[in-house]
Amino acid sequence: MFVFCIESSHTRGMGHLFRSLTLAAELRARGRPVRFLANDHPNSLKIIRERGFDVGLYDLASVTGWENSFLEPAAAAPVWINDRLDTQRSHSEAIKRLGVRLVTFDDRGDGAELADINICALMFEKTEYLKGKDVRLGLEYMILNPEIAAFRRLRQSLASILVTLGGADTYGVTARVAKWLRDKPFAVTIVTGPSFQHMAELEEVISAASPGRFTLLNQVPSLAAEMHRHDLAITGGGITPFEACAAGLPCVVIANEPFEIPVGHALEKLGAAFFAGHHSAFDLGILETAIPIRAMSEIAMTKVGLGGVGRVADLLERLAA
Repeated sequence: MFVFCIESSHTRGMGHLFRSLTLAAELRARGRPVRFLANDHPNSLKIIRERGFDVGLYDLASVTGWENSFLEPAAAAPVWINDRLDTQRSHSEAIKRLGVRLVTFDDRGDGAELADINICALMFEKTEYLKGKDVRLGLEYMILNPEIAAFRRLRQSLASILVTLGGADTYGVTARVAKWLRDKPFAVTIVTGPSFQHMAELEEVISAASPGRFTLLNQVPSLAAEMHRHDLAITGGGITPFEACAAGLPCVVIANEPFEIPVGHALEKLGAAFFAGHHSAFDLGILETAIPIRAMSEIAMTKVGLGGVGRVADLLERLAA
């Protein structure tokens, strides 16, 4: 049994949820039993159930003391997977007392030291301080939607921009980006996610633009399919820019959280993206220059692959053996 314990909300964002769903789908396809634990966030719970997974609720305010109620006594070699960022030590100790294997993602909490595996594909600075019995670094462990494989293509020039700033866009960056793009000579499509709460501000910006200036889409059936239509994406600093790059779609990254700043710098150094800064003071001036779209698209597809979900699933199966 693989138990995914996630945190997903407007404040936290939904990247943890979608990463875990991708990995859980791979394990399910291998015949492995999977269940989810999540905080009480209706949109997230709805998505988990729509994907066909069982989900239980845990209380975000309770650090520990509840873990054993979500484990089946007869489950063979259970593996507990935390995708909630920093794990507290008391929670890790509770998991280990139950004789359960513990896996964490991008974890700098004091409980990470007790993790059997700490998968840190999104960590690009101070990695020497990461804890865990087995710390896995590098883009080869990046869990990306395998659906992207059907939508990869080499971009040639910049004509169309996609703006997609996460399932929640906690700080309302989308409206500010739209305002900046309002008078620029690009076709712009904006995709909002299931927990987007800034529609009034966004619609005010769009209504002030010339008719047809923006295409606004909410909760598209396939972000990978939508990405295929565009030549550049403006994204946050989580999983999305890596999914875009794997599809050959160069990015401009805006960091929603401080820990996303190193992600933006890493993708820029890779040559697949530009980093526009933290959301509090981002700069999209790069869009006023000649952007080498073809070269960036080639680099993106070469450097960011889709094998991470299989590699991580292999690690988890070996851990459960």
